[in-house]
Amino acid sequence: MNSTPSAAGSAAPAAGQDVSGQPGVSGDHPGIVELFALLAYGEVAAFYRLTDEARMAPNLRGRINMASMAAAEMNHYDVLRDALERRGVDVVPAMTRYASALENYHRLTTPSTWLEALVKTYVGDALAADFYLEIAGSLPGEVGDVVRSVLSETGHSQFVVAEVRAAVTASDRQRHRLALWSRRLLGEAITQAQYVLADHDELVDLVMSGGGLSQMTEFFDQLQHTHSSRMRELGLA
Repeated sequence: MNSTPSAAGSAAPAAGQDVSGQPGVSGDHPGIVELFALLAYGEVAAFYRLTDEARMAPNLRGRINMASMAAAEMNHYDVLRDALERRGVDVVPAMTRYASALENYHRLTTPSTWLEALVKTYVGDALAADFYLEIAGSLPGEVGDVVRSVLSETGHSQFVVAEVRAAVTASDRQRHRLALWSRRLLGEAITQAQYVLADHDELVDLVMSGGGLSQMTEFFDQLQHTHSSRMRELGLA
């Protein structure tokens, strides 16, 4: 986070503190590499998921929208690969450590219809963004900027809203099915996030040392609250 010039006579922030005096995260914290690696694998996994699910689209417009999102994911991967290389880290072995949890999430939430694919795209992107942006708020400026930049195009998934709302307005059966599906996505996302944190101490230390997620239970409760808001936006609540 960029600091403003301190007022005359005021003390400069101590090393390891942000301008508010709270403990900060140093730019060489080992958890930053872990965070970039986790994000990188997530982008690659999302690319393959979106290209697969584009085949489920009933028309060319849907396939193009999914393809645009997939292309954005690979652009984000390039940003993260470059950020890791600047730190002397080979992206492939670094991100492979996160393959199990992320692939497990996708395996357990494989959509069976186009509408399920749309809801997963919208809800999954949003949950990931909530998690990473919460962490980014406590990171050093350049590091936080990288995280925010690779989440900046999640607005591509907004095309989902009109299509899902039209479908559930026309069919109560679809609304009930997709509401259950959306709740399943939330549950699996939280479960896999907890597994990731449990298995990677440096990532947990990064999360906790910045103070951004000092109350982990409270944060997961907040995820459920924002998820409910998105369900209402999709017409599923």
